[in-house]
Amino acid sequence: MLTERLALRRFRREDAEAFRAYRSDPAVARYQSWEAPLSTVDAEELVAEFAGLDPNAPGWFQYAVELRGRGTLIGDVGVNLHENRMQAEIGFTFAREHQGRGHATEAVSRVVDHLLVSQGLRRVSAECDARNTASVRLLERVGFRQEGHRPEFTWLKGEWTDDLLFGLLAPNWPPPPRP
Repeated sequence: MLTERLALRRFRREDAEAFRAYRSDPAVARYQSWEAPLSTVDAEELVAEFAGLDPNAPGWFQYAVELRGRGTLIGDVGVNLHENRMQAEIGFTFAREHQGRGHATEAVSRVVDHLLVSQGLRRVSAECDARNTASVRLLERVGFRQEGHRPEFTWLKGEWTDDLLFGLLAPNWPPPPRP
């Protein structure tokens, strides 16, 4: 899948080092379930696993996000297709140096469009740590609506965290232009 600035594609073996680098950044890993740093072996194993997944099968599929024309891996967008093939959950992770530039919004918007329009899904959902205000703003920019707040729901890295739940229905896509 392509956007103006990005290519979303299957992971390749040569992505392992860039993947390890951004997933090892403590600021990137702060609200995620993994611990930083990510070892080279773990990165290679994860990338190999991602490369073998089927984007049309129920379960998780991870899109590698690269800058078009440069081949530079800058992040990833995960899609968890439900067994009913009518809904999915998404998640995203981007290298710190590529945050705040609209890359994540562009990539997530493209994936959501693919899911709701091309694949004909009815609903896409997402959840995030309530302290992760950048992810909350991104989801809202893309058109997601906050549907829930689960106080002290997740035990993560030695503390209880609040989860925010978001949803986007196909009839509400694309969202109206922001003023």
